[in-house]
Amino acid sequence: MERTFVLLSSPFLGPVAWDPVASALTARGYDVIVPSLPREPLFSPEEVLRALENSVPGLGELVLVPHSNAGLYVPALVASRPVRATVFLDAVLPPENGCIPVAPAGLIAMLRDRVDTDGLLPLWSEWWPEKNVAALFPDPQTRRRVEADQRRVPWDYLTAEVDVPAGWATHRAGYVAFGTTYADELREAEGRGWPVRLLDGGHLHMLRDPAAVASTLVEITDALLPR
Repeated sequence: MERTFVLLSSPFLGPVAWDPVASALTARGYDVIVPSLPREPLFSPEEVLRALENSVPGLGELVLVPHSNAGLYVPALVASRPVRATVFLDAVLPPENGCIPVAPAGLIAMLRDRVDTDGLLPLWSEWWPEKNVAALFPDPQTRRRVEADQRRVPWDYLTAEVDVPAGWATHRAGYVAFGTTYADELREAEGRGWPVRLLDGGHLHMLRDPAAVASTLVEITDALLPR
């Protein structure tokens, strides 16, 4: 059975950020699924997980590719769906069991005073200095498309925790970092004996060089799932 790449976007962004890589993988003959979360705010990790499970099929040879915060949901999806392998892409790497906070303490402290009267945070691209955000995008047109697809998330979501089912860490996986933001996760993946790669192009590098990202995904997946 041919593998299907399931490209998981962070709840802070939207699936549009995956379009270039999805096109590159499709051009190489692979099936691709890019789940989309509802536009309305999701207030808990459980709601996010249910929305993802509704978009991820229960049949097939699935390869999860979580980006950023979507890495939180890999253990639960591995437990409930026919996932053969996962390639984390500049993403959160859950522990082997227990639970993990949705956001680190430093980010929570930074955003604490930016919650509006409805309990919602600003859009993700407004969290950071403008010069840092602008550097993530290859051109203004791409930035406009991705920013229009963002979702505002509730403070309650940002401060929640995600349960991690035990046993998922024996699952076949690899890690691709886009710089030093997830350097600790890259070292952890190496320590677990996973194949790892560094494509130093910024957190949204899949927009800057989708062909290289697609090739790296295929290369690591071939190593994890020899034909």
